[in-house]
Amino acid sequence: MAHTLAEKIIQKHSDDAVTTGSIARARVSLVLANDITAPLAIKSFRAMGAKAVFDKDKVALVMDHFTPNKDIDSAEQVKVSRDFAREMGVTHYYEGGNVGVEHALLPELGLVGPSDIVIGADSHTCTYGGLGAFATGMGSTDIAGAMALGETWFKVPPTIRAEFEGELPAYVSGKDLILYLIGEIGVAGALYKALEFGGSTIDNLSVEGRMTIANMAIEAGGKVGLFPVDEKALEYARAHGRTGDEALSADEGAEYERVVRFDVAGFEPAVACPHLPDNVKPVRQVKGVRVDQAIIGSCTNGRIEDMRAAAAVLKGRKANKNVRLIVLPATPAIWRQSMEEGLFEIFLDAGAVVGPPTCGPCLGGHMGILAGGETAISTTNRNFRGRMGSLQSEVYLSNPAVAAASAVAGEIIHPEDL
Repeated sequence: MAHTLAEKIIQKHSDDAVTTGSIARARVSLVLANDITAPLAIKSFRAMGAKAVFDKDKVALVMDHFTPNKDIDSAEQVKVSRDFAREMGVTHYYEGGNVGVEHALLPELGLVGPSDIVIGADSHTCTYGGLGAFATGMGSTDIAGAMALGETWFKVPPTIRAEFEGELPAYVSGKDLILYLIGEIGVAGALYKALEFGGSTIDNLSVEGRMTIANMAIEAGGKVGLFPVDEKALEYARAHGRTGDEALSADEGAEYERVVRFDVAGFEPAVACPHLPDNVKPVRQVKGVRVDQAIIGSCTNGRIEDMRAAAAVLKGRKANKNVRLIVLPATPAIWRQSMEEGLFEIFLDAGAVVGPPTCGPCLGGHMGILAGGETAISTTNRNFRGRMGSLQSEVYLSNPAVAAASAVAGEIIHPEDL
């Protein structure tokens, strides 16, 4: 019988017979929580009567959402997580100078990778599918159970296959591919389904671009977003300290619920307009929308590839005097690399604020909250009403080049039109 990527990865971690729709108990490779969700998981962990985590090396607690602590409440949340990590001897606790946005940090550290099963108390855990991991977000109670037992259960999801063919035009990136897909199938189009990506465009896409796409699988309702484990994924895994990973792809003849095909030749950068990620339009159709703030960063587009794309547009230019340009490299390593490559000089010359590795304003946290009537263009992943601040604010989603160009123009614009 031919199998999809989702079925094959779950089978590697389960003693049950795995078929679409079946219930499978699976051993987990890593369990993740952050400063917002870890305290809830810890409360449930203690209520279960658990005395120890199943493996101190396979639990990661990343304090990335509100740190450095923005107020007393966030400081208390981090303290709960920090005390638990010390009590349990958790190896992978990150706060302060070694913390980064979790979904950029963990791949960089080699803690997640090909054919892993990763569950996290954060919906964008699906990012690691860019490396061929079955990675998904869960509620804090499920995370508590997995921290204690080292396993969880899945209803094996059906799979939608998304195929992209052709060479990407200038300024079109992985962010645009996932936006066009979400625009096509809708925010519930893949509800509790696996999204599996393929085609010549995907073959040629960088691993960072793949992680950007996988990151936003949840914005289509997806359980996971999965890419084959090819030589690019294996090279990335080796470069980040992993050994023993093997190539993996779906079987020829695997059964898909649906196949969605795109020819990227005519694509231009995409923008998701308020207030849903599926309200997607080519950038020139929204040209002229005034912006007050531009954000470049997050677990979606805060990697070095994204920093370079933004800097290429900003070099020799100034942000519009009416735009607050905020750049947040996603990890300390990306921050340092950006500095060493001279990208910070470009950002600062353009009038940007360069902040620490943090989720920042993406979730309405801090470092860029919007007031009523304000509009932002952002490389983040969600633009729900009130997502970045006031319920009367608006957020447009784009790739880093479009966000940078729009900061310069003071309005949404195609980088080619600057």
